[in-house]
Amino acid sequence: MPKLWDQTVDAHRRAVRETILDAAGELVSEHGLRALTMSQVAERADIGRATLYKYFADVEALLFAWHERHVATHVARLAEVRDRIGPPGERLRAVLGAYALIAHEQHSSDLAALLHRGDHVAQAQQHLHALVRDLLAEAAADGELRDDVAPEEMAAYCLHALTAAGTLPSKAAVHRLVDLTLSGLRPSA
Repeated sequence: MPKLWDQTVDAHRRAVRETILDAAGELVSEHGLRALTMSQVAERADIGRATLYKYFADVEALLFAWHERHVATHVARLAEVRDRIGPPGERLRAVLGAYALIAHEQHSSDLAALLHRGDHVAQAQQHLHALVRDLLAEAAADGELRDDVAPEEMAAYCLHALTAAGTLPSKAAVHRLVDLTLSGLRPSA
């Protein structure tokens, strides 16, 4: 088979897969995770059910793939926020704020438990922990944050504290939680 043909077929497969995942994401947003069916996804993606089953064996496999892409998007977004120009403390605040808002928008806990059991989540958590740890180390080196606690421990503190954002009633409450978390990182007087 010519190389151009292979590239065209691969590109088509990627496009179909992305269309399927987009359709699943739209349906999850509209109706929730529990209501998702393969028939709905096929109809929304404008493909036949047989084609859908060539890509995903069942709803659970589809949800895992959708969630994996979803998590990767969040991690990439946080990395973009981290890479903005500015002092480490400001970038840390922006990353923690973005992370807390992501936590605030999470789905119900039983379905999150189902989707969060994949290896992709563990890898994303490690990447996130390292991202926050490195920002904390930079901010501490600049004197913006305390340096009497290892950045590794402070990163764990921040990420665990900010998961509480998922239970808060408003974005204003989320911002207050970020402020409270950051106050625990300030140098002692």
